[in-house]
Amino acid sequence: MKIEYAPIGIIRSPFADPRGMPIQPAGALGVEGRIEIFPEFQEGLQDLAGFSHLILLYHFHRSRGYSLRVEPFLDSHPRGLFATRAPRRPNPIGLSVVQLDRMEGGVLHIRNIDILDGTPLLDIKPYVPDFDAPREVRVGWLEKSGKTVAGQRSDARFTKEHQT
Repeated sequence: MKIEYAPIGIIRSPFADPRGMPIQPAGALGVEGRIEIFPEFQEGLQDLAGFSHLILLYHFHRSRGYSLRVEPFLDSHPRGLFATRAPRRPNPIGLSVVQLDRMEGGVLHIRNIDILDGTPLLDIKPYVPDFDAPREVRVGWLEKSGKTVAGQRSDARFTKEHQT
């Protein structure tokens, strides 16, 4: 089975290199960016301005290869890939929840962005707390890690030169 996706736009951010960038939107508070939606998809933006937050699905365009066990940014122990948010994945799809500040035509101005500049956007969904924020959750190995995402920055562990 072959599955194909085409981007609906491009994500613009201040991050040209993965090293040193925030690893999650919670660590990118206040960082501004924008999304440039391609003209053929702009009609689909109707009614989006009423939402304060968006779920972005995007392609990790600089990710190559993957390992099924990785050492995540918030831990020093190898973990199963699917128990992490590591960018090197069999299907390199990323997900971020960002704040929508305003829309100007086909450009969405956002903040709390943790995404590399030039990243292809696959889809946008409105963030709805009643749908997307379960009240009772478990966070697996993160409960014991003792680290918070706010001060964490990306390093070279998932870049091309560190692939095995």
